[in-house]
Amino acid sequence: MEEEKEFVPMDLSFFEQPTLELAKNLLGCLLVKETKEGVTAGFIVETEAYKGPMDRAAHSFNNRRTKRTEIMFHAPGHVYTYVMHTHCLVNVVSAEEGKPEAVLIRAVEPYEGIDLMFERRGGTTLKNLTSGPGKLTKAMGITMEDYGRRFHEPPLFITKGFAPSDISAGPRIGIDNSGEARDYPWRFWVTGNQFVSR
Repeated sequence: MEEEKEFVPMDLSFFEQPTLELAKNLLGCLLVKETKEGVTAGFIVETEAYKGPMDRAAHSFNNRRTKRTEIMFHAPGHVYTYVMHTHCLVNVVSAEEGKPEAVLIRAVEPYEGIDLMFERRGGTTLKNLTSGPGKLTKAMGITMEDYGRRFHEPPLFITKGFAPSDISAGPRIGIDNSGEARDYPWRFWVTGNQFVSR
């Protein structure tokens, strides 16, 4: 039986930094999800920043306010989940209220509840368990029910982890139809980490 660890959520003030800074500073933090089946946690090793109104790759480009993007207009630190194809993806709402920006969590390094992650993901390898935005949400039991929550309190929260010694940056993935925005170097990852998506 795995011993339950004590996780202390980050203060909300952590999320009040500029979006690109937050995207970098989330690297090494621990993403934690509590469910009836148990607790899972993983160190964030890859993120992508989306800078709202001026970013053609963002759901909130041109201040597009819909039922889906509504939470992006709220205060930083809210949970923005959405379904893409069949996968639920999880984002941290960033920037001040009324300015719809967010950071996508693209990959985590499994840390706690790894057996439960394997149960949820079926036959896969450890390296492939959480190395993508849809993989990590399935492994951790993050769903559309988490939409609108805040990352500073259970059941879905972020806590301190480790400080990466080296961070890489490059273009975001899967946004080919977004004009010049596809080339912005707004994807960040822990250099050399085996759980980064590609």
